Amino acid sequence: MVAYGSERRLTGSTGVLGVIGDPIAHSLSPAMQNAALEALALDYIYVPFHVNPLHVGEAIAGMKAFGIRGLNVTIPHKVAVIDHIDEIEPVAGLIGAVNTISNEGGRLVGYNTDGRGFLQSLKEEADREPPGQRITIIGAGGSARAIGFQLAVSQVERLVIANRTRGKALALAAEIADKTKCSTVGIGLHQLESYLPATDILINTTSLGMHPQVDTMPPVECGKLPSSALVCDIVYNPSETLLLRKAAACGLPTLPGLGMLVYQGAAALEIWLQVKPPIDVMKAVVKQELENCSQN
Repeated sequence: MVAYGSERRLTGSTGVLGVIGDPIAHSLSPAMQNAALEALALDYIYVPFHVNPLHVGEAIAGMKAFGIRGLNVTIPHKVAVIDHIDEIEPVAGLIGAVNTISNEGGRLVGYNTDGRGFLQSLKEEADREPPGQRITIIGAGGSARAIGFQLAVSQVERLVIANRTRGKALALAAEIADKTKCSTVGIGLHQLESYLPATDILINTTSLGMHPQVDTMPPVECGKLPSSALVCDIVYNPSETLLLRKAAACGLPTLPGLGMLVYQGAAALEIWLQVKPPIDVMKAVVKQELENCSQN
C-alpha cells in the first residue's frame, strides 16, 4: 500500500481503474473513486475514458492489453460490452447489462452493481430488507431492470412495474417473472393509484425530478400509500426531489438516490480490490461535487 500526501505519485506499478461512457465528462465516479483510493492508501488511479460506441470492442481489448484492473461502464455501453467479455455474473446475465468489469488475470468478468447498490442503500440508510415486501417500481428502463431483477431474486412478495408506455412495463414484468418466478405485474401509469395502498416500498427509477427539471415528478398520490411505506428516488441531483418532498409532507419515510450511486461504486471497488470502501469519504466527495455543479 502507498500512503499519499498532497500529491499522488504515479509509477510503473500504479494500478489503473476507470469508467467508460459517451459522454463521460459529467461522471462523478472519478472524484468519488479516487478519493476512496486515497483514503485507503492504495497505489491505484481511477480514470474516465471517453469511448465512442463504434469502438467498444477495441476499448475492452485495450483493457486486457494495458492490464487495466477494472472498469465501470456507463451509458450507452452497458449492453454492448457483453459481447466482448469472457464471463458474466448470474444477476448481470438476468439483467442483460454490465456496469462493472473485473480483469481477473486477463479474464474479463462482468457484473451489475446498480441493483446491489440500491439494496445496500435500502439496508444501510432506510433499515429495510427486501424479503416479504410489496414493491412498486416506476419506470421500465435500464435502472428499473437492474433494481427489478435484484429485488426479484431477493425474495420480495410482489413486484409491480408501472410505466408511461404500458407495453414496456408488461414486457419487463413478464421477463422478470419468467426468469426468476417472482410474482410480477406490469401496469400503465394511469393504473398506479389503485396499487399504492398495497405498496410497502415505492421506487422512482425515471428521470422525472432530475436537475434541471426539478419541478416534475411521477403521478404519485402519496396520501394513498400506507403510513409506513418507504418512498425512494434514484435521482441524486437534487438530493431531495419533488417526489420525496411530497412524500415527507405526508409523513412518509424517504430514501434519496445518492446512496445508490455511492454503494454501487463501493461494490465495484470491493469486486476489484477486495477492500472495505470508505463510504463516508465517498458520500462526502459526491455531495461536494454536486454542490460545486449547482454553483456553476
